[in-house]
Amino acid sequence: MRKDRVSSINLARKARLTANDAQIRRRPETPTISVVIPTLNEAGNLPYVLNTIPDWVNEIIVVDGRSRDDTERVAKVLRPDVQLVQQQSPGKGAALRAGVQAASGDILIFMDADGSMNGFEIESFKDALLAGADYVKGSRFAPGGGSIDITKFRRMGDRGICFLIQFLFGARYSDGTYGFKGMWSDCLDSIRMDADGFEVELLIDIRAHRAGLRTVEVPCFETVRIHGSSNLNALRDGFTCFRLIVRERLRGFHGATD
Repeated sequence: MRKDRVSSINLARKARLTANDAQIRRRPETPTISVVIPTLNEAGNLPYVLNTIPDWVNEIIVVDGRSRDDTERVAKVLRPDVQLVQQQSPGKGAALRAGVQAASGDILIFMDADGSMNGFEIESFKDALLAGADYVKGSRFAPGGGSIDITKFRRMGDRGICFLIQFLFGARYSDGTYGFKGMWSDCLDSIRMDADGFEVELLIDIRAHRAGLRTVEVPCFETVRIHGSSNLNALRDGFTCFRLIVRERLRGFHGATD
């Protein structure tokens, strides 16, 4: 019985890999790129964030969660071509869904608006995707990466998350809680971002692996938030991540090709 189940899982994974090969053959050699940036009261950080995004990016989508400051006005002043999307329900996952629904690019890049991520690093994501990756994870802990923001306690928690993901799903990631990501838009159906909160970042990692997507980590350097305060709470957020991991393991996986 167990051998039959393992065999069926392997066959499903091979089928997904074959489907991915077909997708790669259909992808454009010069893809368009959309950058999706969720915001909530980030007017003070947008001047830095938007100015780091390379000129060759085709589309910038700012998803605003009903900010009480001048986030939308600042975005338009800095980049008149920016596409503003109003977020209808709270949470980072809801913001990313709204952003990808509005995006038209062949490649999607997700980055934060707090100034801790550098848009110049988008080129590393693009290069990895053009080299054959389906999904690219930014990693602060891959060789060449780093962070001046993460605490020892949060780093310990991130290691625990990576261990659980490897133990329960077999995915070897060096960073489990970083939101700088890139993917081909044709992979969205395989991931199904149905989490509303920040845990969507972890959900994407897990489902990308379970869907058989070719995943690559690229080193990134995280700086501190420039303006404002973070909503992070190590204990609360750690529990949320643990709950998501257990839920995903118990519910099984039903990807677009299953």
